[in-house]
Amino acid sequence: MAATMEASSVKPHVGKKKKPPKRYWDSSTEDNEQHTKKSSQDGESDFNEENVKETQESQNADDGQAYSISGSQDPFPGDAPIPEEKLKKFRRVEKSKGTSGLRSKLKEAIKRSEVESELAQKQAARFDLLLPEDAGFLEGDEGEDTCTISQDDIADAVDITSGAKYFNLHLSQFGPYRLDYSRAGRHLLLGGKQGHVTCIEWQTKNLMSEINVMETVNDVKWLHNEDMFAVAQKKWLHIYDSKGVELHCIRKFNDVLRMQFLPYHFLLATASATGFLQYLDVSVGKEVTAINAKLGRLSVMTQNPQNAIIHLGHPNGIVSLWSPNQKEPLVKMLCHQGAVRSVAVDKTGTYMVTSGLDKKLKVYDIRAFQPLQSYFLPAGASCLSLSHRGLLAAATGDIVQVYRDVWGTPVTKPYMAHRVRGGVSGLTYCPHEDVLGVGHSGGFTSMIVPGAGEPNFDAMDVNPLGTQKQKREWEVKALLEKIQPELICLDPTQLGKVDRASWQQRHEERVKALGYDPLAQDKFTPRMRKKGRSSSGAVEKRKKKVAHEDQRDVIRKTVEEKMEKEKEQKEKKVAAVGAKGQRSALDRFKK
Repeated sequence: MAATMEASSVKPHVGKKKKPPKRYWDSSTEDNEQHTKKSSQDGESDFNEENVKETQESQNADDGQAYSISGSQDPFPGDAPIPEEKLKKFRRVEKSKGTSGLRSKLKEAIKRSEVESELAQKQAARFDLLLPEDAGFLEGDEGEDTCTISQDDIADAVDITSGAKYFNLHLSQFGPYRLDYSRAGRHLLLGGKQGHVTCIEWQTKNLMSEINVMETVNDVKWLHNEDMFAVAQKKWLHIYDSKGVELHCIRKFNDVLRMQFLPYHFLLATASATGFLQYLDVSVGKEVTAINAKLGRLSVMTQNPQNAIIHLGHPNGIVSLWSPNQKEPLVKMLCHQGAVRSVAVDKTGTYMVTSGLDKKLKVYDIRAFQPLQSYFLPAGASCLSLSHRGLLAAATGDIVQVYRDVWGTPVTKPYMAHRVRGGVSGLTYCPHEDVLGVGHSGGFTSMIVPGAGEPNFDAMDVNPLGTQKQKREWEVKALLEKIQPELICLDPTQLGKVDRASWQQRHEERVKALGYDPLAQDKFTPRMRKKGRSSSGAVEKRKKKVAHEDQRDVIRKTVEEKMEKEKEQKEKKVAAVGAKGQRSALDRFKK
């Protein structure tokens, strides 16, 4: 009976569910479950071996030994090497040499900035291969000079789009013409001497506006974008929009002959027949400064794109460099024995090319202010212009000659030559295009000059393909980042450096402020006293007392010196009065 009770207590109260009958499709799943159980048991033993293999592979990858999927070793591990020349091309700043006396946070910030600049330099050098365009020059056959190739032959040889860039505008009624291209290089501004002013989108040949101001036009210049331009008329300076509507007439700027626009400062620099150099802030419409050059009529003018310094040519053969911060020229250079006819400065601000009445063409290094090359032209050069790639265009009469690498080896013959319909009055290269614009008495000519333009533009600065929205955003950004005219100087790199005054200069300034030299005598060191009388507070009191006494002595000496000087002056006055004559009774009331 007991055995039956024990057996009944072991049995569960609720019976187990029976498994359903097997089906033919369940056989494979059970086999898989059994196989997984076995593999899991075997996998536990092999787990350590796989981990060891993975760690070895990761260590090899860290050591630069990259493995492919097949397990073979990579023959070229790591990143591809970058040539040193390309790294130098995109180098921004040099690494800081000494950071020993700086704080830890400042050290970390400097290291972080150096790492970021180095990464940007490497990325720019790698992506330099992906630039879509490259500059190419004109090459002739064996024994053929490139200067003998005509513009018609070049237009026939190139594609239709490039061939359309060579054209002529016959405008003989209102010439000679001055011209200017917009910074993006898509719009052309022409101004005739007899008052004809027109704006053209020259690539599509669309006419934007055309007016006649009924007055002599000396020069025309685009402002910060193609919506506004300035016209130097006979009397005053006028501002127009792209539709030809007059916006402003600035009567402070009279008799203007030449103009230059500084895009990063929003300044319009003008040179007048009265000898004044004036600066107009276009963003607010106010005159910044007016400088009298004191060198006669100013008809030759250009700017240095690198530091915004204005170069003026004068009738006595001098080229002067000007900044709006000083009333005197920064540099004066005697370049020619006769009057200066034209001046041009390259994009990097390194070289300056001048031409004069002495029929010489000279190349100067602006960094050292020394001549590099000197050429003799039989008829002299009346107009000069330098392209982004360093091609020099010189106009002699009705012939335009293009020279290549004029500041390197001496040039014996021109790179290209072209004859126009009349005397040349203006030369300008189109930005980012192999095009040279020539203004002459017969109208305007657009020449194709292979290799003149920089093909790869910076879209963050100037975007020829930008939409209207991008142009508006760029204008707002440029106004917010406008550089003040006070920062214009010969060496812009000096603006980023700290002017650390020496210890001697600081000491001299301190002596002038105090009236005495606090370091002239040895500092007072109080002797040690006992019974608690040499506490820090008591020692400081004694030091201050001695310092005040020394200061009183200095002040007493200065007062005594002043009293002695006053007595001497009074005695001199009395002696002077006695020398004139005897004193009267009323002299006693004089003070």
